[in-house]
Amino acid sequence: MDSVLVSEPDDRPRIPAGAPPSAMYLRPSVRTSVKLLVVGPFAVGKTTFVGTLSEIRPLHTEEKMTQAGALVDDLSGVPDKTTTTVAMDFGRLTLNDQLVLYLFGAPGQQRFTRLWQDMTRGALGALVLVDTRRLDQSFEVMGLLEEHGLPYAVAVNRFTGSPYHSDGEIREALDLLPETPLVTCDARDPRSSTEALIALVQYLLTRSRQEA
Repeated sequence: MDSVLVSEPDDRPRIPAGAPPSAMYLRPSVRTSVKLLVVGPFAVGKTTFVGTLSEIRPLHTEEKMTQAGALVDDLSGVPDKTTTTVAMDFGRLTLNDQLVLYLFGAPGQQRFTRLWQDMTRGALGALVLVDTRRLDQSFEVMGLLEEHGLPYAVAVNRFTGSPYHSDGEIREALDLLPETPLVTCDARDPRSSTEALIALVQYLLTRSRQEA
């Protein structure tokens, strides 16, 4: 997996629109596949993040929100939110001829936590997206990751009008360990999203070498 560290964000292979169905399949040379989770509270940008990075048409399970969900989905800070993920997002990112990443976006609402047990199986780590307008809503997600023993990095997804806080302030607010990576990204931007993902993989590599 060392090749992850030298892959440039703009150099990753992309499948062009209108490509034949055969282009959607893995290259025969691929030898290593890595499962990573993209998690975070409700409406933090997970679906956008997976869609931005996926080289194939991503799988989305978004449905329109209804009045029935108003009692359980907290829209404070995100009044324009009209859809929600009801199962998962899935995307694929080939980094080189031998290595491919599978990205699984997990829904953030408490009622979907039963899905986590299955989704965490086989995953090497997770990227936690957070919103500075609602940092307190990230604790439950990070608690679930720690409960399942899954290492993670944190990426602040910058929204228009969201308050700015220094890295130190965010670390203190989220009670992050010193070694937990903290980065900033725009889930709509391929380069910054890839850099956030690389920060996670670098962390996983470091942990793996230390444990070895």
